[in-house]
This record gives sequence, structure tokens and C-alpha cells, in this order.
Amino acid sequence: MKINLKITDEQMISLSIVIAFFTIGLFLFPQMPKNFASHWGADGEVNGYMSQFWGVFLLPLVSLILYILFLIIPNIDPKKDVIKIFRRDFDIFIIAILTFLFYLYLLTLVWNLGLEFNMIQLILPSFGMLFYECAILTEKARQNYSIGIKTPWTLTDERVWNKTHEVGSKLFRIIGVSSLIIVLVPHIALWYVLSAILFTTIFLFSFSYFEYKKLNN
Repeated sequence: MKINLKITDEQMISLSIVIAFFTIGLFLFPQMPKNFASHWGADGEVNGYMSQFWGVFLLPLVSLILYILFLIIPNIDPKKDVIKIFRRDFDIFIIAILTFLFYLYLLTLVWNLGLEFNMIQLILPSFGMLFYECAILTEKARQNYSIGIKTPWTLTDERVWNKTHEVGSKLFRIIGVSSLIIVLVPHIALWYVLSAILFTTIFLFSFSYFEYKKLNN
């Protein structure tokens, strides 16, 4: 089995973001508190802490692991030739994920440096942009085993895959745009986004089943 690990421009951008994680973490580590604020409730108040080391380096390590996985998995997918059709869109989506995590990381570092703000209100717009990028990838994705809305029925019937991803792309766009608007109502914003994600997950799973039954009697 041959694995192609040639680095594209988009993957180099992703790698640069991962390097930025560790660079900033190493630079600011001495200034971070021993009890590192790491979790915020729906009201935007801190309700969880971790040690200084894990507070500073957990997200950089997660970003590195994700980068490696996203680099390898498409190349070992049984339908890797299909993934090549939309691989650039996938690589752009990885940039979006890592950028989102990097933005979240910067917010936590700034907070732990002593500047307090409404964390939830600042995070939600980035959620919206991430979901909009997810909608673009969902629209472009072709049937495979690694990337996309994978249910027993989308993986069995390509027609179901295409229809489910068409509907899913529209729903992700709605979540993306509405997340940018709901930030104006911060006390319900987080619950709205979580509810929208849960609804979309259940709906698309059910939709793919009924679409399969309709097409296959």
C-alpha cells in the first residue's frame, strides 16, 4: 500500500498554524497561572481549571494530532481516488478547523493573562464561520469512507449520499449564518447552537434512512 504524503500549499498553511500553536505556547508558558482557566459555562463564566502545562499545551497537541490524522486518513481510504476530486476543499476545511482552534487557544491565553471578557459571545462567530465552511465541504464531498455524512445508507447508495449531502449543506449554512446573528442574544446563544447541531445530526441520520427506503422501495 502506497501512501502519498506530498504536502500541498493548503497543508503547509495548516502546518504553519500547528507550529504557531507551539511557538506561542512556549513563549507565554512562564506567564500562565498554575491554575489555568480552561472551561466556561453558558453564562460565560469560568467553571473549570487544569494544570499550567496541560492548559498551555493541550490544544497545540490536539492540533498536531489532528493535522497528522487529516494528512494520512484520506490516503488510506479505500476510495482515495474519489477523495482526490475534492481534496483541496477538504484541505481548506482543515485550515478552517485549525484556525478555529487557534482562535479559541488565543482567547484562553488572553483570559489567563488577566483580561476577562464574555468568552461565549466571542467564540460563537467563529463557530458560525466553521459551519459555513463545513457546508461547502459537504456540498463538494463525494462518496467515501472518511469524509462527509457517513451513515449505513449513504455508504450503501451513492444517490442517498448525494441527496443527504445536498440537504446537509443547506442546514450547515443555516447554522453558520444564524450563529452569527444569535450572538446578539448571548444568554441563549450557546444553547441555540448546541440544539441546532443535535437537531441536524438526528435529522440527517433519519433523512438518509428514509431516502434510502424511498429509492429502494
